[in-house]
Amino acid sequence: MSCDQDAETRHVLGCFRDRLKRLIQVEPLLDLLHFLEPDRKDRIKAKFREEGDINAAAFLIDEIIHSKNYARGWSRELIAALETVGCRHAAKYVLNSPPEPTEEAENDSCVRLIDLLQLTLVSMKTGDVCAHCRALGLLTLEDQENIMKLTENQGNIGGARLLLKRLVKNEAGWFSKFLQALEDTEHHDLVRELRGEPCNEDGEVAGWSLGRSLPPSIPTAEVPLSKALNPHKRDIVLRDYQMEVARPALEEKNIIICLPTGSGKTRVAVYITKKHLERKKQMGQPGKVVVLVNKVPLVEQHYKAEFGRFLKHQYSVERVSGASQLKISFPQIIEQNDIIICTAQILENSLAKAKNGDEDGIKLSQFTLMVIDECHHTKKGGVYNHIMIRYLSQKHKNQLLKKQEKSPVPLPQILGLTASPGVGGAMNQQMAEEHILQICANLDAFTIKTTTFKEEEAKTPYKRIDPFGDVIKKIMDEIHTHADLKPLCDPGTQYYEQWVVQKEQNAAKEENQMVRVCAEHLRQYNEALHQSNTIRMSDAFRFLNKYHTEELKTKSSPDEEGTITITDTERFLFTLFKDNKAKLQELMGKPQYENNSLAQLKTNILKEFSTRERARGIIFTRTRLSAIALCQWIQENPKFDEVGVRASYLIGGGDQSVVKPMTAAEQKDVLNKFRDGQINLLIATTVAEEGLDIAECNFVIRYCLVTNEIAMIQARGRGRAEDSSYTLVAEAGSGVAERESVNEYREKMMSTAIVKVCKMNRADYEKKTREFQMQAIIEEKVKIKKKLLKGMMKEPPSKISLSCRQCSVFVCSGEDIEKIENMHHVNVTKQFSKLFTVRENASLQERLLDYETNGVIACKNCGQQWGSMMLYKSIECPCLHIKHFVVTYSSKKKTFSKWSELPIKFPAFDYTQHADLLVEDSEEEDLETD
Repeated sequence: MSCDQDAETRHVLGCFRDRLKRLIQVEPLLDLLHFLEPDRKDRIKAKFREEGDINAAAFLIDEIIHSKNYARGWSRELIAALETVGCRHAAKYVLNSPPEPTEEAENDSCVRLIDLLQLTLVSMKTGDVCAHCRALGLLTLEDQENIMKLTENQGNIGGARLLLKRLVKNEAGWFSKFLQALEDTEHHDLVRELRGEPCNEDGEVAGWSLGRSLPPSIPTAEVPLSKALNPHKRDIVLRDYQMEVARPALEEKNIIICLPTGSGKTRVAVYITKKHLERKKQMGQPGKVVVLVNKVPLVEQHYKAEFGRFLKHQYSVERVSGASQLKISFPQIIEQNDIIICTAQILENSLAKAKNGDEDGIKLSQFTLMVIDECHHTKKGGVYNHIMIRYLSQKHKNQLLKKQEKSPVPLPQILGLTASPGVGGAMNQQMAEEHILQICANLDAFTIKTTTFKEEEAKTPYKRIDPFGDVIKKIMDEIHTHADLKPLCDPGTQYYEQWVVQKEQNAAKEENQMVRVCAEHLRQYNEALHQSNTIRMSDAFRFLNKYHTEELKTKSSPDEEGTITITDTERFLFTLFKDNKAKLQELMGKPQYENNSLAQLKTNILKEFSTRERARGIIFTRTRLSAIALCQWIQENPKFDEVGVRASYLIGGGDQSVVKPMTAAEQKDVLNKFRDGQINLLIATTVAEEGLDIAECNFVIRYCLVTNEIAMIQARGRGRAEDSSYTLVAEAGSGVAERESVNEYREKMMSTAIVKVCKMNRADYEKKTREFQMQAIIEEKVKIKKKLLKGMMKEPPSKISLSCRQCSVFVCSGEDIEKIENMHHVNVTKQFSKLFTVRENASLQERLLDYETNGVIACKNCGQQWGSMMLYKSIECPCLHIKHFVVTYSSKKKTFSKWSELPIKFPAFDYTQHADLLVEDSEEEDLETD
């Protein structure tokens, strides 16, 4: 071949690079490529061992394209080598003789089908199928030997995977031959699986008997695969209102779709995704879609219920989250799939890597459509906003590139989904419109599309005689007098809780231990008041009793080294509860004093389950404690059992509460049971309001809970069934009904704002959104500069010291603190070990990588918890939690909730140094013993 032909081959390799890297078998091919230098071969082999065939093939192609030192005729050698190792399909592409587009599309569908059904296909008798595939020319002798060797070493499944991997690299037509091989080896069930044919009761495929010959619908050279796969195909049919809101997106415009919960906005997104990929394919352009969510459970939900369900038979769909067990990198997943569903943080991390020059990063330009679920979270500080700031910055740069007559960097189309963008705390109509415009600007939306549905709500506040609550309030008043505290609001409210939390923080900084400990106890009594107003008095009493029992335990030393000090104030507080304990126990046994809200809730539940043929509902409540207690109340009451109530609770997974959080698996199990009908009443915290796929309900009750207009709309939207009801149950004077009225007003204000924004003059709309976008870009640049400056200005640990939050005793200097794995702050000095005791950890021990929690460390002087004892690579390390200390910083006393809030750079934990010291101490002890 001439030099021109070699140059043409380089050009062809570049054009078909993405296709060829999936068709080339690197390992056998390298042995036949003599024009490659040995060191280059070694690099490619190393890539193969570390990252697999596809990445190694891409590396090989790049080496050939970019190197100009090969002897004339190298392209002839490459093509001959490809044909020799059985990569004839790849050889045709290199010869610039690719198959016809329709044939190529059919072949791609065959490959996707094998990938989709791989878990089923690996059950084949690998040896038998391999022999038949070899006889039909689908495998080379070397392929067969490698497959059989892997089968011998790793078992049937390992060999089957390699067989399937090798088959899909063949020329078009291999699929029908593979079906013939399966039929010849009596894998009739697998043939039916590949055809999508159901079995009848006699074990026959409907319409034909199991025999040696294939029915006409098996794909062959004459029958296209698309017809053979019709049984798999799922049509997406939109309702008129759904099609109306989707229309601008189908015209490739960036939009926000605002539809109530349960009205099918995710289905609209699936339809838009499908049409987008089809359009890209028709235009001969690559299409790639990323679907972003803000909660891990939503990744699996969107895959199973929507995107995977409707599109995986046509496109490769993959999901990625922090809970994924995939063994390949995120960039590889992006490269190998058409639709990727992931948590926004994973994408942001990868975008940040690319900006920092990391090869493991990705760019927004790799996507053609970005779907953002719950897009009302695209606001300052949120991960969605970080991603969109990157988008807006590049859009701005593109405008400059166009002025310079340079090619702009491609950016994906944006599709935002939300049930309610809210009004962002707006106090008037103009501010509400500004908020909607800000959301539109953040998402670079051409418009926001919505529709309205008629909703009805019922509000029912009730009055109550509450002697149980009166006793608690009397106790709180005595504490107010003891500590000379004058609360600004009534006990039992969130405003009181905010006030008492602020008092505790200020008292800790001022080392006023009397006020600090009183404020802490007042906070617990305030929570008990809330519980007695929402759940049973007995639940509130158990909560208080448990708190005082555990606090008393902290005041008893677990060893004989010393006695923990109990102050006069603590003694007063313990005695105060003890003196009123009997009265509280007496009152909690009198049902006539239970809160009326609970009685009304009982009436509502019994009514729903008595008047509906198949009742299914959700009760939303504020705290995890109340969700669990309400569930227990329902399960213990025989009246509910008589009408067929099967209840369970659903709470969050964050570890920020006194209640043990639910794991993702536990949440999934409850939701599955609710979906299947094993559970028909769900008592949930706000975790169920947004995003999670809750089965169709016909009644929703918000029980003594109001947050904002977004949550109200989302909770109401959970009542998806026809003839569904939405009810608010609240105690008179609690402010709940009043706040719900405010939310209704804000909802109307939001709806009006959306209509006005949609009717804005196009020039005015674009001018306003552009102003917001430029402001966001500038603010982000300033923020980054401040962050860099803050990082550079981090001060040495000697600048701070820690003292106990409760008794103010000096604990340690910042110089004694080191960091494990850049997050756990530990103090392993001998001096510090004399200041604390170790108590049993009440929560379950949790193993995390190379360390595990192993008990709680507490102040020897007052019993205040300081942190936990970690076992890190066999070394016990006291781990400090900053929230339990007062920090003296630049002569000022401050409290912090996170270590990251401290502008201090702590050194990394020196494992070797501490291990050596431990060994030395151990040897000294041995010598002393001898």
